[in-house]
Amino acid sequence: MATTEFNDMLLDNADFLKPFAVNLTKDTEAANDLYQETLYKALANHEKYNNGTNIKAWLFTIMRNIFINNYRRKAKQRTIFDNTPEDYLINLKQSAVTNTAESNLREKEIRAAIDRLPEIFKMPFLLYLDGFKYQEISEYLTEPLGTIKSRIHFARKLLKEQVSRY
Repeated sequence: MATTEFNDMLLDNADFLKPFAVNLTKDTEAANDLYQETLYKALANHEKYNNGTNIKAWLFTIMRNIFINNYRRKAKQRTIFDNTPEDYLINLKQSAVTNTAESNLREKEIRAAIDRLPEIFKMPFLLYLDGFKYQEISEYLTEPLGTIKSRIHFARKLLKEQVSRY
């Protein structure tokens, strides 16, 4: 097929590419870039076009492949840039070490606050803390479900007042 014939056929079918490009990119500027790149690739590779092949399908395939390649390229390039003086810490593989002394003190403070709760609130709260569901606590203590929920709520409220925040 002669180059002029191919160019004419390409121009006749190029209008169908624009809506497809917009559908892929969801952005008119990016769609225009994709459209232009598709036409460029089609012109550059016109010798690969087999005469009698559906040119629309051929162009759609080129556009889809360009879009997928660009998407993958952008996904690989998504990196976080840190312009602070400590930028060497971004790639440094280090693990955080917890302060066990502080967490042990905190746990002791919370346990002491739970022990100071009035008995009416302490028992449902401890059961809830152990993983029991409201309904199970209600059945175990033979109290109405609403009462159990209220007592656990008030226990939490009292604990928030008693335990200091760091």
